[in-house]
Amino acid sequence: MIQLKTYNRKQLQEFISSGDFRKYDFLPITKQRAESHCKNPNASHEQILLILAFYEEKLAGYVGCFPDHFIIDGKEFTYAWLSTLYVSNEFRGKRIPKTLLKKVFEEYKGRIAITEFTREAEALYTIMGVFEDVFPKDGKRYYFRTDAAKMIPEKKPGTKIMSPLFQMADAAANSLISLKNSTIKKPGFRFEILGEIDTESSDFISKFQSRRKADEINLFIKNPWVLESEKKEDQYLFSGFARVFKYFWVKVYDDNNTLTACSLLLLRDGYLKIPYLFSKSGTDRFIDFLSYFIVKNKVKALTSYQQELNEKIAGSTVFPAIYERDFKREYLFHKQLLSDLPDNFDPEYQDGDGDCMMT
Repeated sequence: MIQLKTYNRKQLQEFISSGDFRKYDFLPITKQRAESHCKNPNASHEQILLILAFYEEKLAGYVGCFPDHFIIDGKEFTYAWLSTLYVSNEFRGKRIPKTLLKKVFEEYKGRIAITEFTREAEALYTIMGVFEDVFPKDGKRYYFRTDAAKMIPEKKPGTKIMSPLFQMADAAANSLISLKNSTIKKPGFRFEILGEIDTESSDFISKFQSRRKADEINLFIKNPWVLESEKKEDQYLFSGFARVFKYFWVKVYDDNNTLTACSLLLLRDGYLKIPYLFSKSGTDRFIDFLSYFIVKNKVKALTSYQQELNEKIAGSTVFPAIYERDFKREYLFHKQLLSDLPDNFDPEYQDGDGDCMMT
């Protein structure tokens, strides 16, 4: 028999404060992620943020919800992202994933969206028959350094014994790459790197179409889902800790000291994302800055769905990529969510919308 327990904002706060979330064989949520969920300005006091599934009184799985909204014709249209879904191997075949999902659909009246999901999860969503693949984003992943010692054993575990050789090969290759990139210097134009969005930037980005405003982005910067630490949270399947996890708010100016581009960068263990980019005339200079940032911080790879930026990068002579490949981000919308939205609706998502900027 499956029993479900739901948590709204107040209940989730109490769950974390009491320490009860740690009493199970695995964690249903981390403290920092719960605190961030509770501070989400798009979450009402009544909305359910976490659902636990118990089988014969043992925690079997959980699902996390991340409320969001659109403004359509001046009115708020609420929905939620499915941010986590996990079922312990001990309870496979007990129909727990479907039970959790049906409860989510019930709580949010079918207004559910999903992105950045695993292939295993996608198979489940397909079987459910209630989602449609919509609004895909074409992107690129650019590589700047070799990382054979990490990538090859992950794909072929039998090669782990050869890790020392891969490390030597990486060191030799990256030394040559560093020599090649030594020509990339600090840009001569004015730029600033901040820890959060300032007033000047807020005024600048207010002129752009964006699902998130400055205050909301700052709130999530200050309340991250991932903390910097050498330790690992083996009891939690999703992201909890990373050796490096930093947000950078970047401002780029023209020769007249006029702000022309702003961007949020997220660097995690050598891998870079661009959750937000706002620019009309400063993209070229932003690419020059980005090239410098990548070399200075020894970035291994950048994943970008910023299509205009990617097109400009294709023509750049300074961008230090050694290899690139196409990427695609899919968004699954519940059919009820699509039905409730206006015809030909375009969410105009940036790379960081949904829960993407949090991991």
